Amino acid sequence: MRAVWKGAVTFGLVNVPVKLYSATEDHDVSLHQVHDADGGRIRYQRICEIDGQVVEYKNIDKAYDDGERTVVITDADLKSLPAERSREIEVVEFVPTEQIDPIMFDRSYYLEPDSASSKAYVLLRETLESTDRTAIVRMALRQKTRLAALRVHGKVLMVQTLLWSDEVRQAAFPALDEAVKVSAKELELSKQLVESLVAEFKPDEYVDEYQQELRTLIAAKLEQGDALDTAATFGEQPEETGGEVIDLMEALRRSIATKRGGTDAAGGRSEASAKSSKAGAAAKKPKTDKPKSDKAKPAKSKTRKAAS
Repeated sequence: MRAVWKGAVTFGLVNVPVKLYSATEDHDVSLHQVHDADGGRIRYQRICEIDGQVVEYKNIDKAYDDGERTVVITDADLKSLPAERSREIEVVEFVPTEQIDPIMFDRSYYLEPDSASSKAYVLLRETLESTDRTAIVRMALRQKTRLAALRVHGKVLMVQTLLWSDEVRQAAFPALDEAVKVSAKELELSKQLVESLVAEFKPDEYVDEYQQELRTLIAAKLEQGDALDTAATFGEQPEETGGEVIDLMEALRRSIATKRGGTDAAGGRSEASAKSSKAGAAAKKPKTDKPKSDKAKPAKSKTRKAAS
């Protein structure tokens, strides 16, 4: 990893030298644009409106237009701003962790100790852990003043930049103002469905199916060219049907039955139900050992997971 920022966390008179690293990365397949007629690469050029010349990126400055006048802001101007020159992650306050709404989280960064001794770093980390608090900090990063949450992630201190309060939109949906009656039975069935899907969250068991399929498609096209048969590559895909659920109670019952090995949402028998019937039939045959129970096993979740 390459450090994107270098400075120090300051709280009170305590100074913790650190390096900042991006904690996440994009794993998407990189695609570019081509002309559909001949496959020629489409490229974008920066052209000056005055002389019509193509301008290199190094010769481009920024500008602000108020409607009447335009003022040019150079990189040197931006670097001269006091906030941009600051090399501090200033702790403003320590707040209860649950008070930070996850909707405000933006980007995540790891902090690495950047001094001969990491004692101050460890002290801050253990202080946050023992008090169950999150530090709200201010910093300048990439030509923006940032508000961020400083917290512990394993053994590492992490900074998660926050959106400003006016950057979070209000959810104003008229439909939510309408009075809706949810019966006790509907709520109970919905809770049963939730219980049937309860599990420990293990992020590494999930994969980006679209990116996997895109890579498969690219590999198949490299091998077969435009003659590729996608049905042969991915198998016949049933048409997805959707629509408004008319009978909510019936939909809940079918969902629960599917998870328990009953009928599926289309009214047919689920795979788990079929296995259960076979187990029941086998149990009726005379055997010397104890017959197997014909109790249906819970059906596996339809969510595709990565192979462990």
